[in-house]
Amino acid sequence: MGLLYSVDMSIEGDSISTQPLESLDEWEDDLLERYPTEEHVFRDYQAEVRPTVKEFYRLNHTYQTHEFVKAKKAEYCSLNKRTMSVWEAMEFLNTLVDDSDPDTDATQIEHLMQTSEAIRADGHPRWFILTGLLHDLGKVLCLFGEPQWAVVGDTFPTACKYSDKIVFSEFFKDNPDSQVTEYQTPHGIYEPGIGFDNVDLSFGHDEYLYHVVKDYMPQEALYMIRYHSFYPWHREGEYDHLASDTDREMLKWVKEFNKYDLYSKVDERPNVEKLRPYYEDLIGEFFPAQIRW
Repeated sequence: MGLLYSVDMSIEGDSISTQPLESLDEWEDDLLERYPTEEHVFRDYQAEVRPTVKEFYRLNHTYQTHEFVKAKKAEYCSLNKRTMSVWEAMEFLNTLVDDSDPDTDATQIEHLMQTSEAIRADGHPRWFILTGLLHDLGKVLCLFGEPQWAVVGDTFPTACKYSDKIVFSEFFKDNPDSQVTEYQTPHGIYEPGIGFDNVDLSFGHDEYLYHVVKDYMPQEALYMIRYHSFYPWHREGEYDHLASDTDREMLKWVKEFNKYDLYSKVDERPNVEKLRPYYEDLIGEFFPAQIRW
């Protein structure tokens, strides 16, 4: 599926490509190849990765600096872009989809429902089901003009030493932060055990959506939303020296959510109109009619 937005961007005088991926789904498909289930045969990820994905990570690792992250958090986390309901946000996200071939491409709402329906089928609590429905709504950042590399991608701490377990970590050599002496230690500017709430991770849909929903959802759900792309932590075991006791306690919930996030896509498309009353009732249990985005 193609994306319907176009962004012109210049950083330090250099024009850069802002959308190397054919769609945001290409990043998620790549995660499935990088973190296969036991049924999949082992593959040489670095040898076989798609060129578009590699270029995406080059841009992400080059331009996600500590200053960039702080600027984007200041711009978006005050939630001053628009006011709309959760369902309206889901419909808004659907405009990212090129529906020229609706028989083969599921909509964004359908992808969200695939996740939530898999969670629901396993008998999890209602807040967990709702988390599955919500978790990617932060991708509306694309519709606010942000390039792909500032919306999706594996998140990682800034202002400290980059882990070599981060995918394509070699691209960090072109990030200006790699020349900042203070950032070249495992803790960087942070204190040991400071907690990820006090660490500036690379900016994207996780962090943004966390701020949108933090007043409405339980702590376990907020960890799932805020850290589901933090693969260096929850899949590779990195950055524990920055984690708090609460982070470690919540890790099991992030891991539990991850299996639905990555592995719940199926060929059968959910019936959105049939399911809509259930999900509107579920949304209304936790959210007011309108919230700030």
